[in-house]
Parts: sequence; structure tokens; C-alpha cells
Amino acid sequence: MSGFFKSSIGRKVAMALSAFFLMIFLLQHLFINTLSVFSPKLFNEVSHFMGTNPLVQFALQPVLIFGVVFHFVMGFILEIKNNNARQTKYVKNNGAANATWMSRNMIWSGVVILAFIVLHFIDFWFPEINTKFIKGDWSGTMEGLEGLRYYEELTHKFVNPIRVGAYALAFVFLGLHLAHGFTSAFQSVGAASLRKKLENVGKAYAIIVPLGFIFIALFHHFNH
Repeated sequence: MSGFFKSSIGRKVAMALSAFFLMIFLLQHLFINTLSVFSPKLFNEVSHFMGTNPLVQFALQPVLIFGVVFHFVMGFILEIKNNNARQTKYVKNNGAANATWMSRNMIWSGVVILAFIVLHFIDFWFPEINTKFIKGDWSGTMEGLEGLRYYEELTHKFVNPIRVGAYALAFVFLGLHLAHGFTSAFQSVGAASLRKKLENVGKAYAIIVPLGFIFIALFHHFNH
């Protein structure tokens, strides 16, 4: 297994598999957040189920955290390896002639997304861990609030226009990252023959998913 991760092909396959996992998670996350637009009550109920279900909390959540960390670490490793492997005998390397802007700047879009994830953890995940595992409160309620707290916590984060702007910008970068990463992931696992068909699916995914999250943020900002 260690030999697999040391090879260029092995690292790319591992990167692709972690990308598939995170793209599936994004769809699930978008679906749940979209519920907050149409039914705060249903959003609260689904969020409470996800936040208190032992399988989600003690099995799937650690896998998700590992997947996020693994994807970014592997991405940085691949970038370093690619930089070291570049031939230096050429006076000029016209990267734009052989690759798209997105593919040449995946590392930078990844850095922005990573910064956003850290902020997202500070906003939501760390307080949730503190409430449930430090304070021992699994009720899903909040003092002074009738019913479950999840909808109120979500909408509260979208009051500040600067935070909403940063949130939207992060998802623009996510869209740019996905525009190349979607088809690249399939190509890494041997589905290059489907590249043309996957390009349209990848473009749709890279546009619809980030726009969905941005719409939710703007909706709650202007309707708070």
C-alpha cells in the first residue's frame, strides 16, 4: 500500500477517490441546506437527526474529516511533486497552450477553499462539538428559543454582509476548482474515454452546486 501512494498513478487515483467522496458529500450538504429555504421545521428535524445519529457522528463524520484532510494533503503533495518533476532545460514553458487556467491554478483555488473550510469549522463544527461532547447537550435546543436551534444558527451566520460575500466568493472558487477537478477525477481512475460526456456533467455540477449554496446564503441574508 505504501508503494501505491509513492507512485504518481497511485497518488492521482487516491486523490480522485477522495474527490468523489467529497463531491457526494457536497450534494448531501446542499440538499439539507436547501431545506432551510422551503421548510425551517424540516431542516431542523433533518439536522437534528444527522447531528444525533450515532452512525453519522461516530462513523461517517470521522471519515468525512479524514477525507477532507487527505484530499488537501494529497493535493499539496501532488503539486510539489509536479513542480519538482518539471524539466528546467526549457527557457520558456507556455503552460497556457497545454492546459486551462483552472487546471494550472488548482492549488490556489484549493488554498482558498481550505481557508473557507477552516472558517466553516470555526462557525459550525467546533461549536457543535463543544455543545455535544464538552457540555454534553444533545437536545438540539437553545436557551430562549422555542424548538430546535439549527435553523436559527444557520440564518444567524448570514446576517453580516461581509461574511456572506466571503461565503459567496469561496463558492465561486469551489466552482472553478470543480470545473477541472470533476473530469480530472474520472480520468485518473481510467474513465478517459468518457471525458467528452463527463465534461458537460462536470460543468453542470461545477455551476449548480456552488450557485445553490450561494443562493441559500443570499436568501437568508435578505430574509432574516
